[in-house]
Amino acid sequence: MKRTRARIRAVDPVMRRRRRTLAVTALAALTLAACGSEQPGRPGGRAESVDAVSATKDAAFIKMLDEVARECPPPGTKREAPPTPEGEPPTAPVEPPPGATVKPPPGGAVEPIAPTAGPEAELDARDWCAGVQHEQRVAEVLLQLKQPDPAQVRKVLNGLGYIDGRIHALKRSGVVTKFVIDLRDKGGRLCLDGTANGELTEVDACVAPADGAFDIANIHRRA
Repeated sequence: MKRTRARIRAVDPVMRRRRRTLAVTALAALTLAACGSEQPGRPGGRAESVDAVSATKDAAFIKMLDEVARECPPPGTKREAPPTPEGEPPTAPVEPPPGATVKPPPGGAVEPIAPTAGPEAELDARDWCAGVQHEQRVAEVLLQLKQPDPAQVRKVLNGLGYIDGRIHALKRSGVVTKFVIDLRDKGGRLCLDGTANGELTEVDACVAPADGAFDIANIHRRA
């Protein structure tokens, strides 16, 4: 028994030294972690990170708007009616009836006809041109949803590059899901007014005030 106690006593100081070493190492690690988490001079570190993500999304959204309107006239360009051939009386543009589905010709997009009345007539050449492109790209994807609910519609719009901060009044109303997208850019007034129910999708350009916060109560939409 004495021999056993002697062995315990002989080993015990070694164990104590090892424990002290581990304790010191752990304390040093905690101190370093605490120093790193303080980040002096950046009290709003987390907020800055959120702001950075938001700024990145905003930049991607503006880039998408430029890409969609890349073949459109410069901002502020006034729309002009196409010249009438000599000897022929002017004719009013023929537009499809509300709710009609317009199929693009093979290998190309729909050739738009400039409206002479309604909210689209208030848009400048760039907004009107870009509006036609936005209408088509949004409608084509929404038509693929069999039973579009607000969550599915938001996901589709986000996938096309439309950020949450520009999507308004997204809600279900009866059997349809409604939404409005603020597309104002470079002094323009363009917005998009849409409904989808799986069988019929309607996406039309609308007009918003050029300045101030976006308010769907102040937009001019197709009746």
